[in-house]
Amino acid sequence: MNYHKIKQGYFISRPNRFLANVMLDGKVEVCHVKNTGRCKELLMEGAIVFLEESSNPKRKTKYDLVAIYKGDRLINMDSQAPNKVVQEYLPQIFQDVVCIRPETQYKNSRFDFYVETEQDKIFIEVKGVTLEENGVVRFPDAPTERGLKHIQELVTCKKEGYQAYIIFVAQMEGVTYFEPNVETQPEFARELYLAKKAGVEILCFDCRVTPDSLEIYQEVPCKIDH
Repeated sequence: MNYHKIKQGYFISRPNRFLANVMLDGKVEVCHVKNTGRCKELLMEGAIVFLEESSNPKRKTKYDLVAIYKGDRLINMDSQAPNKVVQEYLPQIFQDVVCIRPETQYKNSRFDFYVETEQDKIFIEVKGVTLEENGVVRFPDAPTERGLKHIQELVTCKKEGYQAYIIFVAQMEGVTYFEPNVETQPEFARELYLAKKAGVEILCFDCRVTPDSLEIYQEVPCKIDH
């Protein structure tokens, strides 16, 4: 996936979940943050950020903050991007795809994708990952009840004959492995482990990131331990 009209700035502060103050072209610009997670380890004063200029003149904010440097590592932090790159990549994960349907309802959950191949019917939930330390990526960076519900209902999908997948998208390149963030939400780690035992497939991919693009690069190991 690609962005358009990208500009470089410097992060100043984040007054709330949705807004950031950025130094751009010598003045402070209030930008929309396309990620409501905490991202405290990313949004550090002085960090280089990349902004996409909106084509909508009626918007209150002219720019979206889409990527940031953490040291030498460029990290995409657009929470809508993982679904887009997974949709582009699905034909490389599954052979003989005959149907890809985004945002599909199943009982009390709406999953990111429903996919049909010539052999299988598959429900998929996608989670973007921006939390990284020493090459290890973790999810979530804040407790998520919605994430727990998705895991539990994917187990139900599996029991009822569907294939079920959770795909974690590390929005950066060159990570060593993925693991659930036990310290932040031990319940999520437990449910992920139980889902794996029940036959839910758990995958993680890292991404090639540039200021104006994001694409899935390669699969990385998942460490899902009890």
